[in-house]
Amino acid sequence: MLRAIVITSAVVVTSAITFSAMASSAFAFTAYVSNEEGNTVSVLDTDTMTVKETIDIGRRPRGITISPDGKFVYVCISDDDAIAVLDTATLKVVRTLNSGADPELFVLNPSGNPLYIANENDNQVTVLDIEKNEILTQVPVGVEPEGMGISPDGKVLVNTSETTNMAHFIDTSTYQVIDSVLVDSRPRYAVFSSDGKKLWVSAEVGGTVTVIDPATREILKTIEFKIPGVEQEAIQPVGMALTKDGTKAFVALGPANRIAVIDANTYEVEKYLLVGQRVWHVAFTPDEKLLLTTNGVSGDVSVIDVPDLKVVKSIPVGRYPWGVVVSPK
Repeated sequence: MLRAIVITSAVVVTSAITFSAMASSAFAFTAYVSNEEGNTVSVLDTDTMTVKETIDIGRRPRGITISPDGKFVYVCISDDDAIAVLDTATLKVVRTLNSGADPELFVLNPSGNPLYIANENDNQVTVLDIEKNEILTQVPVGVEPEGMGISPDGKVLVNTSETTNMAHFIDTSTYQVIDSVLVDSRPRYAVFSSDGKKLWVSAEVGGTVTVIDPATREILKTIEFKIPGVEQEAIQPVGMALTKDGTKAFVALGPANRIAVIDANTYEVEKYLLVGQRVWHVAFTPDEKLLLTTNGVSGDVSVIDVPDLKVVKSIPVGRYPWGVVVSPK
């Protein structure tokens, strides 16, 4: 028994030293986590890996993003039918924006304006001029729109509809749907590669990720997941993040409590990382040294050391953490 205690202690001490060294060598960034059932946003310091502030934000916050200059965080307040604007300098809500009904996920144009919002109950995408707080148009899409992706040049917007099971391609100059691609069941998230040559779409119920060529709208690959000891029904892909160099993709697998690490060129799953319970969304720090995951049921954020592909920290946050974004600088 004594020997077992000594070994366990050594592991804990070694892990603490490794994380401490990693944190001290990395730049400190600020992360923002929307807590869906807590009606709050948790503000995290990525250096100390602690919550430094908890902000009351509105009813049922889900989608969250940040302006390119890092000055404002935008939060979908789904049950208030609004977008809350958080000033990152003061950590105060300074504006409330129009959103259309039941905003769930959104994406900013790379220029920082406009904002494209999925309205789940109204089967449409709302285009919002942030500066004027003016709805420019609303684009009809499939049933239960959720995932929102934007090409790096800002010319193509993609929305995924959960019930229609499609990825809708929208021309941002005309706001017309130019094509729709059938994917697997209940698509939840869409993200472009940094070069704009691939679109990744996760399908929660289908248990797969579809990779699409945005130019031809042809499916390049459908990625499946198998985890020993985990029932297939529990493997439910949702949030994703791709490295800037295009070599790796990280996929949150929901109640499987895993992050899948994928070779983004061969589409082979390299590793599964055990995180908290019911992992929803993920976000890199700008230097891509850390990946943060929101774990809804366990109420925490897992921190992954990206170069070593190891989970190094768990940070308790609010009730049912859903979305996460990290300051650009």
